[in-house]
Amino acid sequence: MLANRCLIYRRRVPEQVPNPDFPGRPSSGWDWVRPRGQEAPLGLIWAMIGLSPPTRAGSATPLALDEQLRFERYLTRFRTRHTPAYRFDLVVLGGGVAGSVAALTAAARGLEVAVVTKGGLSEGNTRYARGGLAVVWGAEDSFESHVVDTLACGRGLCEEAVVERIVRGGPAAVEFLQQIGTHFDRGPEGDWVLSREGGHSYPRIIHARGDSTGLEIQRALSDALRSEPRITTFPDTFAIDLLVEPEGPVQGVLTQTPSGNLVVFGAPEVLLATGGAGQIYRETTNPVVATGDGLAMAARAGARLRDLEFVQFHPTCLYIAGAARVLISEIVRGAGGTLVDRDGVAFMADMHPAGDLAPRDVVSRAVFRRMIETEDTNVYLDLSEVEGDPHALFPSISRTCRVFGIDIARDPIPVRPGAHYFVGGIAVDGDGRSSLPGLWGVGECASTGLHGANRMGSNSLLEGLVMGMRAGETFHAQVATVFKELASDGCAKRWQHTGDPVLDVNIEDLTYSLKSIMWRQLGVERSAEGMREAVQKIGFWQRAVRDLAPATMPTFTLTNMLTVARMTAVSGLSREESRGVHYRIDHPEASEGLAWHTILAPSRVADGEVEIQLERAEVGSGSPLPTP
Repeated sequence: MLANRCLIYRRRVPEQVPNPDFPGRPSSGWDWVRPRGQEAPLGLIWAMIGLSPPTRAGSATPLALDEQLRFERYLTRFRTRHTPAYRFDLVVLGGGVAGSVAALTAAARGLEVAVVTKGGLSEGNTRYARGGLAVVWGAEDSFESHVVDTLACGRGLCEEAVVERIVRGGPAAVEFLQQIGTHFDRGPEGDWVLSREGGHSYPRIIHARGDSTGLEIQRALSDALRSEPRITTFPDTFAIDLLVEPEGPVQGVLTQTPSGNLVVFGAPEVLLATGGAGQIYRETTNPVVATGDGLAMAARAGARLRDLEFVQFHPTCLYIAGAARVLISEIVRGAGGTLVDRDGVAFMADMHPAGDLAPRDVVSRAVFRRMIETEDTNVYLDLSEVEGDPHALFPSISRTCRVFGIDIARDPIPVRPGAHYFVGGIAVDGDGRSSLPGLWGVGECASTGLHGANRMGSNSLLEGLVMGMRAGETFHAQVATVFKELASDGCAKRWQHTGDPVLDVNIEDLTYSLKSIMWRQLGVERSAEGMREAVQKIGFWQRAVRDLAPATMPTFTLTNMLTVARMTAVSGLSREESRGVHYRIDHPEASEGLAWHTILAPSRVADGEVEIQLERAEVGSGSPLPTP
């Protein structure tokens, strides 16, 4: 189909800039092409559709950051008067640990709840959590120690009151999981088996089936959702946009059903528990559904976001060309696994006093630099010194590696960093409220202030549990108000290009280009030049997709990915320091003085667009929400 039409772009590898990871594939640069025999000058084509081609790599100039973030308010045409609608007390988007716990807690209080998931009910980041759940339980451990460890890992950006509340809520949250049938690993005496991970001073990580903690938690939660009569689940339903009255509260969510029809889920309160956005990176541990939909929807609806520049890279992802980037859990290093280079040299002891159990940002940078120094595509995880049988200790990892001919008891595992967790997100208070009335956020898509500049291992399941319970206990049953009619033409220019458009957008190729530039320019190490290039190219791709791509779910998904990627890049440019997982080679030290949060504050502008301004907020300055 594309052979007879102009492509928007083709990436070309300049001879002097080879791609070190994929020989023969492009790493940067632009080349303009058209079908053979077509003579129309491309400048004329771009003028016809009202776009400007991007500048070549390296020639980007600094732009006012607040001019970089302007998005269409809605992605598609709709009229609420003409759209079928469900009515609930609460709509939860996402079925992972945070969303499920919030839904179950709210339903237990009498609310009628809809749980809407993009994929299957159990498909999300929770089920892939191979590590564990951090909770103070051992006799030698204490809440104070867990708080201190979390604050140290957060590099000055944690909100101490939030950390204290979530850490102390751990035991009650674990009791909740046990009540719904979650089975954690226990020793011969019946006590929980506790392990230690990077950043933790004491063993406080509980597990299920060794390295399948997330899978077991998700199983129990999904079973509980299905058996709760006040909860109705809607799997495989894509959330397109939040419906919000002008200057008013949230009214519900516009969705697309598996059959392709638009349906509204109306409710006075909507909870976003949509997970992260690891799929905007080429190397990631996240499942395919983690495309930042909740973050993008919240921004378009007018909610404040915070600290999107902080993206955690897990240092040990299985690296085999062509295979999915499977997470090799930190519990492996906690049990004695050692990182070595291609020559078998262990290197972490020289990088940090905690060695292989240093915080993840430290380990990821050390692995990244060792790869460069040894001119290798990965390092290795050696399990030969692990006490016990690695196959029995880590059955899931063992099965995965065996598929590729790796015996983890004998063969070092090839690993490299991959995007793992979005530390920033929708700015919420201690109960999960966002700045937009009626909109809530929990889990990875929310920024509570727990993680600061760097998430400590196994704190995310803890946060999802505790915040899900707090939100569920705070929702109020309300009489569903009558919809005020809402309507939108969505991306208006898109509807002008029906039939046989002048140009086609290759969604698959553009998605790969986005993933690649994010990995290169906003990966483990960053610089102003690289991030400016990313901002400029992503902005161009956004305009092309907005104006030319068809109104389909792949287009909506890519639009969300581009939106989140651009907000991440602009946030990174604005933070001219290195802190936690945000490491800039042109500003390698943390700034002196007060630490601050990066705030993305949306405001409605003319012609159905939302403009986002950058602000700063001092750490510890109180609620992240604006004062009424």
